[in-house]
Amino acid sequence: MTCHADIATLPCAALKARRERGARAWQSGAAAEEIAARLYRAAGLDLLEHRWRGQGGEIDLILRDHDEIVFAEVKQARTHDAACASLRPAQMRRIHAAASEYLGGQPRGQLSQVRFDLVTVDGAGHCNVMEGALSHF
Repeated sequence: MTCHADIATLPCAALKARRERGARAWQSGAAAEEIAARLYRAAGLDLLEHRWRGQGGEIDLILRDHDEIVFAEVKQARTHDAACASLRPAQMRRIHAAASEYLGGQPRGQLSQVRFDLVTVDGAGHCNVMEGALSHF
């Protein structure tokens, strides 16, 4: 039996393990995003989009807080520090590019009030919202 993969040198068992790790990562990421969305909704924000994808990239959560649009990046890891450390500058640039694209479809466009939050979820499911953490970038 032959396995077809992007990396031709991976044996079938390694490819299967890689796919399983990817599936677990996707599921834990989706669960972390749901935890974050529930927390935001409990705080009175309206969820506008979940995993919104534009040409510039993907934004995990887009919410409305009165007149402000909140773009939230959700990171999940064993610890909050590890989750923070997993966010790279290139990813922040993609988030800002995607947000700019999203704002193009809003009534106030680029003049909209916006905030960029970083939400970390640890291995126990505890959520930490850092409002405006990515706004400076």
